[in-house]
Amino acid sequence: MAIARTDTSRLGRWWWTVDHATLSAVGVLFGFGYVLAMAAAPEAAHRLGDPRYHLLAKQVLFLASGLALMMVISMLSPRQVRRLALAGGVMALLLTAATLAVGMEILGARRWIRFPGFAVQPSEFLKPCFAVVTAWLLAERRRNPRFPGAGIALVLYGFIMVLLKEQPDVGMAVVITAVLFVQLFVDGLSIGLVVTALLGMLALAVGAYLTFHHVRMRVAEFLHPHGPDTYQIRIALKAFGHGGLLGRGLGEGRMKDLLPDAHADFIFAVAGEEMGLVFTALIPLVYGFIVLRGIWRMVAETDPFTVLAGTGLIASFGLQAFVNMASAMKMIPTKGMTLPFISYGGSSAIASALEMGMLLALTRRRARGDAP
Repeated sequence: MAIARTDTSRLGRWWWTVDHATLSAVGVLFGFGYVLAMAAAPEAAHRLGDPRYHLLAKQVLFLASGLALMMVISMLSPRQVRRLALAGGVMALLLTAATLAVGMEILGARRWIRFPGFAVQPSEFLKPCFAVVTAWLLAERRRNPRFPGAGIALVLYGFIMVLLKEQPDVGMAVVITAVLFVQLFVDGLSIGLVVTALLGMLALAVGAYLTFHHVRMRVAEFLHPHGPDTYQIRIALKAFGHGGLLGRGLGEGRMKDLLPDAHADFIFAVAGEEMGLVFTALIPLVYGFIVLRGIWRMVAETDPFTVLAGTGLIASFGLQAFVNMASAMKMIPTKGMTLPFISYGGSSAIASALEMGMLLALTRRRARGDAP
């Protein structure tokens, strides 16, 4: 961009203070999202009985809207990010609760609310908002030891877990739990409490296995890969095998015709077949770069709120990407989680844009004395 350093406009100040490395890496993910949408969405639309380019047109709109939203949010101040997270978190919480009464039921789970012309998964927006609100609560406790920030955060977390259990959405519960745990650890959680928290997470995992049929089914699929319910993961592994080192070429994959969720949860398998190992490896490298770059920026920060919020956002973004890619490669039991900016879905694209916009806003360089 041809913007002079002396440009004092809002755009000029943003351009010379935003983290160009993270912005560029996110831009690469948007590029992968467009390319893989062109590869997988037409066949998915055909299977669903929609016009061939219906899902592709919707995904292009989702990604364009997400990109615009991310740019706007990245121009906010940390104070404005807090206010946005608080307002967005309240709305997402209310809508998540509403799914239990008026939500769409898909495969026994109520996670979506249908509006005229589109559907929304409110819990997607809980992740970034919860990370920022929790960071604010913990940072306020540091400024005022009498403020029960940790207690309020735990109550909020418990309420969210109850809602996610009722949907049920174990994958989202795992991500939000990991975000809270990472933030508490960065905030100074003692080693004894760290061990206690890890044991608690293990107990929750066992409880989820014993309570939810679909969790037991997915663990069984993972342990017995040739069972009757392992169709998608077997086709996904074949897709990686067919791709080899250099792939069959964009648009030339055949396994996507057999994968019901090729455009969504198993988009990484489509990349493996059509782009091959060499180019598909770039995708986790880009996600890893964003995570490591974010951690490096947090190390240089001194404001507790920025450190805790940035850490939570990075943990949420990185863990979701890992879970999706690891599930597609059968490294872990399958989870119904999207690959940020790449999988099909408006809720996923917009929520990921909100997440990265907040991170870019918090990591912008600011003059000494600027209000956090």
